[in-house]
Amino acid sequence: MTVTGGTTAAPPTRLLADDGVPVDISRLPAREAAERELSDPAYHQNDPSLLQRGLDRFWEWLDDLFGAMSDATPGGVVGIVAVVLVVIALVAALWWRLGTPHRTAGTTGDSLFADGPRTAREHRSAAARHASAGRWNEAVQERMRAIVRSLEERTLLDPRPGRTADEAAAEAGRSLPSHADDLRLAARTFDDVTYGGRTADEPAYRRVEALDTALERTRPALDAASTEAPA
Repeated sequence: MTVTGGTTAAPPTRLLADDGVPVDISRLPAREAAERELSDPAYHQNDPSLLQRGLDRFWEWLDDLFGAMSDATPGGVVGIVAVVLVVIALVAALWWRLGTPHRTAGTTGDSLFADGPRTAREHRSAAARHASAGRWNEAVQERMRAIVRSLEERTLLDPRPGRTADEAAAEAGRSLPSHADDLRLAARTFDDVTYGGRTADEPAYRRVEALDTALERTRPALDAASTEAPA
């Protein structure tokens, strides 16, 4: 071995030429020759695919994660399962207690009337068709639209594009105070099935239908006050 300037020179690699005569070759060219040889696809036919390698890495990471959590959590894997179940129970309880978040009035896209103008009678007919087919969500929506359109036709509400169910209920409740709570409940039901992802049932529809019928028979508070005023 030759030492030059404090550096040990690597011994040359001895290879055999095609005729069997030994050939001396340095380490770097030998490594490059080996890499070229190993790059031949024939050596990699049985290698796992890119997807398989990715899945293997993922499962290794997941195993390491649960291993770390198991070490840090009292009770090991059983403790982890208990913690997960408690979290799920808390989320379910909050969802049940608070319900689906409602959009605030005036949010873009919350317009009560999604299509062109129709009369209250037309909305009621559509609601009846949906109800007879058991489509309670659509029946609730059309009946609420019938209520608002009827109030507009009676000039108890000013026709206004983009009005939401909550806005209509609040405005109508001022002139029909005896039905203010029912109007708010109907608007909330409309919001639940339209924006909240909830499903209506027949009792929910019948409540909105009964409100529609009751409003048709109710005189606004302003009319009653003018009737009682002295001549």
